[in-house]
Amino acid sequence: MKKLIGAMAKSLGYEIIKRGPVDKSNGFELYQYRKPDGTFDYEKYKQVQVAGNRRKLEKVWVREENIAFLSDYITKRVGRVEFGLCHGTRRGKEQEWFRKYLNCEVIGTEISDTAEQFPHTIQWDFHKVKPEWIGAVDFIYSNSLDHSYDPQSCLTAWMSCIKKGGVCIIEHTSGHERATELDPFGADIALMPYLILTWGKGDFCVRELLDAPLRPDLLEYIQYLVIQKL
Repeated sequence: MKKLIGAMAKSLGYEIIKRGPVDKSNGFELYQYRKPDGTFDYEKYKQVQVAGNRRKLEKVWVREENIAFLSDYITKRVGRVEFGLCHGTRRGKEQEWFRKYLNCEVIGTEISDTAEQFPHTIQWDFHKVKPEWIGAVDFIYSNSLDHSYDPQSCLTAWMSCIKKGGVCIIEHTSGHERATELDPFGADIALMPYLILTWGKGDFCVRELLDAPLRPDLLEYIQYLVIQKL
C-alpha cells in the first residue's frame, strides 16, 4: 500500500518524505539523527543528504533574477566584493550567477561527491570552515540552512568567515517551516530573527529582511535574512 501511495504521489508531481523523531523543545523543529545508543549519527545524516542531492540533481531551485537582485544589494551594502561563498549549492547556479553579476571569485560547497561535476564547486560539509576562510569572505549566501543538523553552530561557523562590513544572506521560505529527514531544520520566518540574535550571543544579528522579487506560486513567501557582525 505504501508503495502504491508513493507511486500515485510521484505521478502527480509530489514526493513523500519520511518524517521521524523531531525535537520541538526550542520553538523550532530539528530532526534527530540518532544511533540506537542515542548518540548523533553523522553518517546517517550524510547518507540522507547525498541521496537527496542525487535524487534532485537535475532540479535548480534558485532563480537568476533573485541572484541579480541580491548582487545589487551586496554591492550597495558591502562595496567592492572580492570573495564570496555559497553553501549547499547542488548544481552550482548560485555561484555561477554571483560571479556573473559581481565579477569576483565565488565558490560553492556541496556535501555530495557530485560537486566535482559543476564549476567552482567543492565537496564540503558546510558545518566546517577552512582556515583560509576565517575573516576573509565578503558575503555568504545559502538557501540550505534547513539542511543543517545544528543550525546554531552552522551559522556561527559561517559568520566566523565574514569580513568586517560583510554580510551573510540566508534564504528562508514557507517551505522551510517543517523539519524532515532530508531538511532537518524547520522554523517560522517570524522566529528566525530571534533565533539568530540568540545564537549570535552579541556577535551577530539580523540587519534586515528582504523580499525576493521572484517567487514561485507554490510558496507563500521567499525572504532573505541579512546577517551582520556587531
